[in-house]
Amino acid sequence: MSTPYPFTAIVGQDDLRLGLLLNAVSPAVGGVLVRGEKGTAKSTAVRALAALMPEVSVVPGCRFSCDPAAPDPACPDGPHEGASGVSRAARTVELPVGASEDRLVGALDIERALAEGVKAFEPGLLADAHRGILYVDEVNLLHDHLVDLLLDAAAMGASYVEREGVSVRHAARFLLVGTMNPEEGELRPQLLDRFGLTVEVAASRETDQRVEVVRRRLAYEDDPAGFAARWADEEAELRERIAKARALLPEVALGDQALRQIAATCAAFEVDGMRADIVMARTATALAAWAGRTDVLAEDVRQAALLALPHRRRRNPFDAPGLDEDKLDDTLEQNGGGDDDPEPDGPGDGGGDGGGGGLPPQGDGPDTPPPSADGADDTPGRGGSEQSEPGAPVPGQGGEQQPVRAGEPFRTKMLSVPGLGEGAAGRRSRARTEHGRTTGARRPEGALTKLHLAATVLAAAPHQRARGRSGRGLVVRRDDLRQATREGREGNLVLFVVDASGSMAARQRMGAVKGAVLSLLMDAYQRRDKVGLITFRGRDAELALPPTSSVDAAAARLESLPTGGRTPVAAGLLKAHDVLRVERLRDPSRRALLVVVTDGRATGGPDPVALAARAARLHAAEGVASVVVDCETGPVRLGLAADLARDLGGTAVTLDELRAESIAGLVKDIRGAGPGNGDRRAA
Repeated sequence: MSTPYPFTAIVGQDDLRLGLLLNAVSPAVGGVLVRGEKGTAKSTAVRALAALMPEVSVVPGCRFSCDPAAPDPACPDGPHEGASGVSRAARTVELPVGASEDRLVGALDIERALAEGVKAFEPGLLADAHRGILYVDEVNLLHDHLVDLLLDAAAMGASYVEREGVSVRHAARFLLVGTMNPEEGELRPQLLDRFGLTVEVAASRETDQRVEVVRRRLAYEDDPAGFAARWADEEAELRERIAKARALLPEVALGDQALRQIAATCAAFEVDGMRADIVMARTATALAAWAGRTDVLAEDVRQAALLALPHRRRRNPFDAPGLDEDKLDDTLEQNGGGDDDPEPDGPGDGGGDGGGGGLPPQGDGPDTPPPSADGADDTPGRGGSEQSEPGAPVPGQGGEQQPVRAGEPFRTKMLSVPGLGEGAAGRRSRARTEHGRTTGARRPEGALTKLHLAATVLAAAPHQRARGRSGRGLVVRRDDLRQATREGREGNLVLFVVDASGSMAARQRMGAVKGAVLSLLMDAYQRRDKVGLITFRGRDAELALPPTSSVDAAAARLESLPTGGRTPVAAGLLKAHDVLRVERLRDPSRRALLVVVTDGRATGGPDPVALAARAARLHAAEGVASVVVDCETGPVRLGLAADLARDLGGTAVTLDELRAESIAGLVKDIRGAGPGNGDRRAA
């Protein structure tokens, strides 16, 4: 086994380390979601935490890590009354993004269950993680139904496997840690709420600190064992502090004043439900225990709010997570914050760290890092990145206008791709999926996951006499098993091709167009789609955002979109053709929906309208589902967008019809608007 990087050797990232340590002290906090850019020690910190966790006593031979002092009475390997225990290190179990449901929760041997009536159960990762750490890297890319199963088990402390009347239950209590890069897509608010804490991480912009990070990493890679030995004393000290905090935790008193501050804070920030109040209370008590105190102070409540509330205030993908700290301080002060607090230098105060006790000082280690500048540099760095957004105006194109603000987004009805797909699970178009209503049966191509009981019995019944059946049980062979085929919904690739030319430059029109596209982006987020954004103006088209699951990134690109110049419709459609061709190679099962937003007035070059028509027919020939949002306004309309929709083999809808939420009826069955049928139809 490779030597893990020492937890105490991590430079900076105080919030990340504190969030992990609080869950180590009190697993009831509910885990931590780590959000941040790549290369910020997210995975390193999680893997390093396992070495600090206290050893666990387990029943020998139990695949579910039962505690001999309090064995699970429903353990499939039980009963364990009177069993002796052996100690082992707490496990860190990693859940890969491509894991199946059976790999997560375990699988029943259906053949033995039917033929012999025995519960032959193969445990999954939830059983392996019991009493340890379950780490999910890129949790935002995990299928929604797996995230649901994972969080249900974390909330209930148990995993249930139900298959055709056969059920198995086992304990599954673990410290849940998820990491994600928000640029690759967000979790749904319902799933965000199930994580106890969240922390934002970013690389330091302070030169000396970055130098220290590189120096330590190179030293570790040269000699992992020697590097870990240099930090052994600090690791032992932190391990002992965790054990002491765990022992102290039951003695921590959460007074009425602290409870009022918690409730007032959650109410002031309009947090949905009561889970936030409970998580804040548990976090505040863990902070007090971590600081060596038995009473909860206002500073503990404040730090708990900063860790437990930001992700619970996110209502839609365009909301940036965060908390107004001035409002937080005012709320705590109005509810008695600090008035009756004990003296600031009470036991275990931690020297005014402001984080409820903070972390052991790294200056005691072999390589003392420079003073941390975390936080002081983040805002300027973010401001600079916003100014260099790819969609920002580029000088040198005549007639270009500055970006205009988007109109207010509105709710749209569903767009869907016709036919039956087989793409990733989502909520848009019909597809064959692992979950949904049963529509038939087939022979399993690999491992059996969803048994079709009636079809299996029908396949086995004619062979019972030949197989020598003598008892009540059904003699079942592997060839008799039938997999249920199910129909549900898939997510699609929604590719927006937006006209940003001079004919769209009128402020009122472009603001309305951006508002309509934002509305469709919101719908794509809710339906678990990938989105891409192409803009065209001047002489060419630009891929403003490659296909991604991050709709907030698409919204940011759209917001900074300037307008001006000619209207190269053909260039936009050809760019879309190239993007879709590449995406079909990357993900052939994900079907695309092309949304072209234009007034159809192609200009520039010889015969631009004919060029646009030829480019559109490329998409029609490949069967790409499409809809054209006609942005033409005024008393005289040329109807060029409707002609473009006809060439695409899709449907045209005016901007007014889209804002009236009538687009769904127009494209529920895009196949019905084949070549020659690209007219306007009311829903």
